[in-house]
Amino acid sequence: MTEGEKTRLIAWADEMRRVHDRLRTALRVTQEAIAAGDPAEPAARDLLLFCHGFCAALTGHHEGEDRSLFPAIGAAHPELRDTIRYLEQDHSMIGHLLGGLQSAVDQAATPEDLGKHLEGIAAIMESHFRYEERKLLGVLESLALDADVGEVFGPL
Repeated sequence: MTEGEKTRLIAWADEMRRVHDRLRTALRVTQEAIAAGDPAEPAARDLLLFCHGFCAALTGHHEGEDRSLFPAIGAAHPELRDTIRYLEQDHSMIGHLLGGLQSAVDQAATPEDLGKHLEGIAAIMESHFRYEERKLLGVLESLALDADVGEVFGPL
């Protein structure tokens, strides 16, 4: 393996960390917008944009992993197929929670109710990210995957 190939491979692990950090930041910004709780119409529109943007980013990230990254890992590391199934189940659960948040936003839920939705998402998301990083970062440092970063990790 050449030094350039090794750098490209290690970049997948680094990119996963960066994407997770950007999603954590997006969640925090959304939580701060909700905590401000200003019921004025412009604030409600801003909140909708924050929630929609966060939901779309997290969903896109998980769809990319399910479509591109996890099949490549499963093919190269069959011993991780149970881990991948568990992570895919997390994706499904997080998707369900994001749907609940989107419904709450669409129904103009109170900031308190929206905050509760985000707390649940935050808890599962953080647990998922930590588990994923613990189980997959080492694998990503040696995974031969010729793909676009945006396809694999979502358009962040």
